[in-house]
Amino acid sequence: MYKRLLSATLLTLSAVPASADDHGCGNVTIADMNWNSASLIANIDQFILEHGYGCDAELVPGDTMPTGTSMIEKGEPDIAPEFWSNSMREGLQRGIDEGRIHYAGQAFVEGGEEGFWVPKYMIDQHPELKTISGVKANADLFPHPEDPSKAAFYGCPAGWSCQITSENNFKALDLADSGFEIVDPGSGAGLAGSIAKAYEREEAWFGYYWAPTAVLGKYEMVKVDFETGTDVEHYKSCITSDECITSKATMYPAADVETVVTERFAKRAPEAMAYIENRGFTNDQMNGLLAWMEDNQADGEYAMINFLINHEDIWTQWVPNEVASKIKDAL
Repeated sequence: MYKRLLSATLLTLSAVPASADDHGCGNVTIADMNWNSASLIANIDQFILEHGYGCDAELVPGDTMPTGTSMIEKGEPDIAPEFWSNSMREGLQRGIDEGRIHYAGQAFVEGGEEGFWVPKYMIDQHPELKTISGVKANADLFPHPEDPSKAAFYGCPAGWSCQITSENNFKALDLADSGFEIVDPGSGAGLAGSIAKAYEREEAWFGYYWAPTAVLGKYEMVKVDFETGTDVEHYKSCITSDECITSKATMYPAADVETVVTERFAKRAPEAMAYIENRGFTNDQMNGLLAWMEDNQADGEYAMINFLINHEDIWTQWVPNEVASKIKDAL
């Protein structure tokens, strides 16, 4: 029933013409990346640019490396709504220096978040678990699933870049000396499933995870304070390297998650560009939206309609009143 209702809504919306006042926006291509948060933002951008700014906005398939390369070399697509820029920093900087692309604000205003986490219900019972010294002093609260004489730390799946960073911090924090052993979850789904299972049974859990994600939207987790502060330079030079020998513990720095646009779009459509620069989500906001997508098995298009209808308090802050009125009329 829900999908039929949204399908009818989308058919109605497709019949609503874009504003005749196009502000010189013209044709705009938007990368629809192959993960939920990026697809949601791409669909939001398409709807707002089309109905609020009169753009002829089109979604095109995208992924981090090929999209970034295409934008730099070919000038298309016009917009990559969610770009984890540290993964391609050198190439992006070259594109900026050559006047081909432009950063247009933060997709996630707090940056991507990583860390070691424990469930909130454990913190409620044992407040000392907020810090790594408290976790180490209470290792017996985290029994290993295969050997209760050891404590379990759920690491990042093998082969992922976060396996390197989580294991380097595990070593630097001397967690093995406190009785912890790394549990390989096997996959991203396995890691998420271990949190879900622990929460359903209110069992102990300690390990690596990141945000924004549906998991942290559905399950209230608390990030453990390493009591070290954040050493960005050491993180980049050592913690991220599989050849890091003399690692020292550091909290994870926020990852830059930006919107990248072509310089051509930035110059051609300044009012639409102003929207892109203003549009951004907190991690809590996106965590909740991703949890809704998972619970409702919704794709980016359905989730976009849910967002625009039910979260007017967020998106109306991104656009002028007259543009907000056009979008509301389209809804």
